[in-house]
Amino acid sequence: MNTPIDLLGLFTTTPLELISFVLSVMTVVLNIRQLHWAWLFAIVSSATYAVVFYDARLYGDMGLQGVFIVVSVWGWYQWLHGGAARAPLAVTSCTPKSLVYCAIGWAIGFAILSVFLARYTDTDVPHIDGFLTAGSLVGQVLLSRKKVENWTVWIIVDILYVGLYVYKGLALTAVLYALFVVLAGIGLVAWQRDAAREPA
Repeated sequence: MNTPIDLLGLFTTTPLELISFVLSVMTVVLNIRQLHWAWLFAIVSSATYAVVFYDARLYGDMGLQGVFIVVSVWGWYQWLHGGAARAPLAVTSCTPKSLVYCAIGWAIGFAILSVFLARYTDTDVPHIDGFLTAGSLVGQVLLSRKKVENWTVWIIVDILYVGLYVYKGLALTAVLYALFVVLAGIGLVAWQRDAAREPA
């Protein structure tokens, strides 16, 4: 599954990276539409991408996929039963206080992960890997709770990931994350509209 293949004369990729690409796009499209089956695709794509990132020595991203699987199970439950009286969760916005907590969590996660990756792995990009891994965790938690701001986090993270994956030679994944930036913008607009319709 990791034998290099030429894709349309444009990219060198592997069958596993290609499968992960398709599953990830389906995940985000389903997230935008707030269909809970997105979490199933998220779990499968995280498992396949863990292998892709291991081969690229992106250990923070590899470990993140394992966390994503756990958080996806939780997120699936939240979307179905996380609202009042175990009703399906509605789209809402973060309070200023919760945004501060998110920023603090991102900063602490970055500090811990970048030091760990630099000291205990052979990655050549410990700091950016740690920063984006921490940001992705924040985005995933916000997504799990159907917070509009998850899309803003993903836009920031995905733009930076494009550069990282180009640097690491994961051209198809770089294209995927460029597409994610566009999809996250669509998701932000759609969820802002839905949040505005929710009763206060």
